[in-house]
Amino acid sequence: MSQFIDDVDQRTRLVGQNRMELLLFHLGSQQAFGINVFKVREVIAKPQLRQIPGSSPVVCGVANIRGKTVSIIDLAQAIGFPSPPIRETDDAKVIVTEFNRSVQGFWVSAVDRIVNVNWENVKPPPRGTEQDSYLVAVTEVDGRWVEIIDVERVFAQVNQLNADVSEAVQKEAEGVPHDRRILVVDDSLVARKQVERAIAEMGFRTESRSDGKAALEYLEELADADMVDEHIELIIADIEMPRMDGYTLTRKIRENGKLKDLRVILHSSLSGQFNIDMVKRAGADDFLAKFDPDELGETVLRHVRGS
Repeated sequence: MSQFIDDVDQRTRLVGQNRMELLLFHLGSQQAFGINVFKVREVIAKPQLRQIPGSSPVVCGVANIRGKTVSIIDLAQAIGFPSPPIRETDDAKVIVTEFNRSVQGFWVSAVDRIVNVNWENVKPPPRGTEQDSYLVAVTEVDGRWVEIIDVERVFAQVNQLNADVSEAVQKEAEGVPHDRRILVVDDSLVARKQVERAIAEMGFRTESRSDGKAALEYLEELADADMVDEHIELIIADIEMPRMDGYTLTRKIRENGKLKDLRVILHSSLSGQFNIDMVKRAGADDFLAKFDPDELGETVLRHVRGS
């Protein structure tokens, strides 16, 4: 399993086709869960752990993995999943992930396999569950439902991120127009709120949507009414989203004569050269790895000024 992310070029091409690969795993029951392979560095047996006083109760301990100190999180406990405690069996594994500029491990009862899915077949969670659960999306694989975990929300539970823009950047924002809105598109409620808070501290108003398709439908409504220029300053969109990913959203915007001049910043928990290359191919104006509020603020100001 440690070799499954070696073919980076092949998996990068999937992203541009509104597709992704999910690593399926279990948390002590038959229910299948999923995580985007691009977030995964490797899958290993549970390493030797060292306890850290005062750490979050969902952190099993820290381990040295390839020379780096990594927190190991009991994922079932972190999301409040009602399953028996995960035992140290041959099937139990740690999924080592890298996103939000950090490396962390998730302790799971078993790792299943990798499946190739189309984002159009990945659906938002049932209405009414977004505020209270760690579920970010669902999809169907071989006749069974797979629940995709909002790992950014799990990460925020263990590592509280600073979403405040510095006073210097806020002051810099005083000299730019604030009459139009910034459209924030992200399926993670936590990530969406972080961006909205940072933007609000700079004096901008926001409009938000939870996936690329909903955002495109909103923009097309504005375009049909010739109101795009009046309402939207720029777009900040996640890359991984149900129904339509950020790359496809950007390409659709560029194909629409009334939307093509909108500035698009792709903002993702996934970092790396492949994202920068895909941003250029999709036609986005910029790429930012989540989440640094000042870096986000400076980038927004640069594009609002048109520089």
